[in-house]
Amino acid sequence: MKLRKTAAAAVAVLALTATATACGGKSGSAGDPPPSKAAGANAPKLPTYPVAKDVKLDSPTFTKAKKRGKLVIGAKADQPYLGFEDQSTKERTGFDIEIAKMIAADLGFTPKQIEWKTVDSGVRETALAKGQVDYLVGTYTINDERKKQVGFAGPYYMAGADLLVRKDDNSITGKDGVKGKKVCSIVGSTPLQEIKKPQYGAQVVQLGKYSDCVQQLLTQQVDAVTTDDAILKGYAADNPNKLKVIGKPFTKEPYGVGLNKDDKALREAIDTSLENHVKDGSYQKAYEATLGLSGSDYIAPPAIERY
Repeated sequence: MKLRKTAAAAVAVLALTATATACGGKSGSAGDPPPSKAAGANAPKLPTYPVAKDVKLDSPTFTKAKKRGKLVIGAKADQPYLGFEDQSTKERTGFDIEIAKMIAADLGFTPKQIEWKTVDSGVRETALAKGQVDYLVGTYTINDERKKQVGFAGPYYMAGADLLVRKDDNSITGKDGVKGKKVCSIVGSTPLQEIKKPQYGAQVVQLGKYSDCVQQLLTQQVDAVTTDDAILKGYAADNPNKLKVIGKPFTKEPYGVGLNKDDKALREAIDTSLENHVKDGSYQKAYEATLGLSGSDYIAPPAIERY
């Protein structure tokens, strides 16, 4: 079954909230104060949203979550403006985090009924297939190979692989300039597979976390970091005097919400939730209050791909 009328109505008016991510040194990535503080009183305000009541959904994942009384959501913890965890407060912030919260509210769960689980890129499919998380929102590119193992709702954002370099380095001006250069990316990511192609001629360094790649860039152990531009802009904004994004994306990375491959009812409910937030304008407000603070201009998301 789909959401009952009461829940569906709530979905239509819920606001997708998003909080600007904290990027202090205690959180594991070097940089300035949290963007929300740096932006000051003039920062765009985040929308709020109510929790849907009496949601009925013929979904095994939803049924298990209701029984346990909470949702277990997979996310990233080291991506400024997207998915970030402050290690001192354990607060999760960012665009992906708030999309996850919005979906949770549409399903009838309050923020206090969410258990966050950090899931690294290399084990996302395993976490979903084994039911370790109910769904995952973490810069997760939709592609046909992954669809053989997991399901996707969305896409809710279109990113593209780009390059992050030191601000004083003018030797790399695009993807054609990485020949012979040390370029870092992370295990399990689509940008890693892209930059490993012979046509680029890069010396590829594979690590487990983007924050580790950025640290190696800052300490001149590598010449560039490649991943989605949305992620890189967060790190550049967090280190404006030391890092810059080239700004020439060379792939398309449609972000989706990962979930169990066979849970069609949950996938459709999440798709509907995302569509409604784009229509009522709350998606744009949320974007401007999070990714917008990193210097990314708002671009309307691609159309939802139902299957």
